[in-house]
Amino acid sequence: MATNSQVPNPAHIEADSMLARRFGKETVNYFSSSPLNRLSFLRSDHPFLSAAIKHPSTRFVILKDLAPLTRSPTALYLAKYDEVRKLVSETIYDKSEEDIIKEHDSRKTEPHLIFLGVDEASKQDRFTWKIYSGTPYFALDVSEKGSQEQQAHAKDVVSGFEAQGLSFLQARVAMTFSADEAAIYAQARALTDWNTRNTFCGTCGHRTISINSGTKRSCPPTNLALAAEGKPAEKPACSTRTTLSNLSFPRTDPTIIVAVISTDGKRILLGRSKRFPPYWYSTLAGFIEPAESVEDAVRREVWEEAGVTLSRVIIHSTQPWPYPANLMIGAIAQVSDPAHEVINLNHDPELEDARWFEIEEVQEALRVGTSGLGDPAGPEWKEGALRLPPATAIANQLIQAAIDIDFLASDKSAKM
Repeated sequence: MATNSQVPNPAHIEADSMLARRFGKETVNYFSSSPLNRLSFLRSDHPFLSAAIKHPSTRFVILKDLAPLTRSPTALYLAKYDEVRKLVSETIYDKSEEDIIKEHDSRKTEPHLIFLGVDEASKQDRFTWKIYSGTPYFALDVSEKGSQEQQAHAKDVVSGFEAQGLSFLQARVAMTFSADEAAIYAQARALTDWNTRNTFCGTCGHRTISINSGTKRSCPPTNLALAAEGKPAEKPACSTRTTLSNLSFPRTDPTIIVAVISTDGKRILLGRSKRFPPYWYSTLAGFIEPAESVEDAVRREVWEEAGVTLSRVIIHSTQPWPYPANLMIGAIAQVSDPAHEVINLNHDPELEDARWFEIEEVQEALRVGTSGLGDPAGPEWKEGALRLPPATAIANQLIQAAIDIDFLASDKSAKM
């Protein structure tokens, strides 16, 4: 079976331990296993951030309307501070968060700037702060929005990048980067998107401001723009300011995705939606609802979408999915009774089709028929044969695990 260099391979999955010997190696999926130490406890340390942002080694992941700036379709362009200086003032972290909130003026805006972490493996021109050392990474949104001054600066910065022949990757889903760059990009995109969607307070409707280096938003109690109009600077009461709920935190929406095995262990259940290319199938997926366990969500979604009733569900691995803020929780499940394998698409009309595929057909598709949604299958694939998601998708990893699972190889009649 072909391997994919884009799939992360961090050192810890090779480490020996009792758990590894009992359950096997951990599966690490695309968009996860970032090389950055997030150092989340330093996000409110403005002296640290002020020093880091101007250091020669510091790099910026640039996004415009959520599209990443790239050198090529397979490589991010990581900018230096001098390239974004017009948009990011050297004094941006000079004030404390308390003073920034106190001096809030809605007439003045700043671009979304997010501290992502430090690459401690970097060897050259290392930035050092106390016991931490490496290359700092930030994400910067250069979309033309905010005040007129901010928009003008953003336009200048973008023009500078375009003059170098750089471009913003326009893709519904960007899955062409190396494993390390993909994880960094995923963090940058998810947090930039969250900041964009939460520009205004969901309770009182007034503008919020970014704090904690882009990982929290606050609804300030005052606005100096009101005072400039001869009005009281104090804004109307807002319940988000009465307790610690004054802070809004980034969200992650948990989603299940599952490879389903037949009772006899000889078939895999796969489905397709209308947007899939011909012959392209994948594992079933859906959102977890409030007051629902992961296992219950797996059983509910499979029954709703395919009419199949599951018994045992096991958690396999997870994948961050920054479109916009999901955590894909991957599972493998099995049907315990052949009577429960009957497919019924009349409950939830989400799927165009669902089928049980023989293990041998799935193995062949994994070998020659994997591709992204908009990409052609491999040269060995034959028209009409099964197609599957690429190795960068957790669906692919789940399918591989389901057909390689130990009990299937030794006893095809075993049940979970």
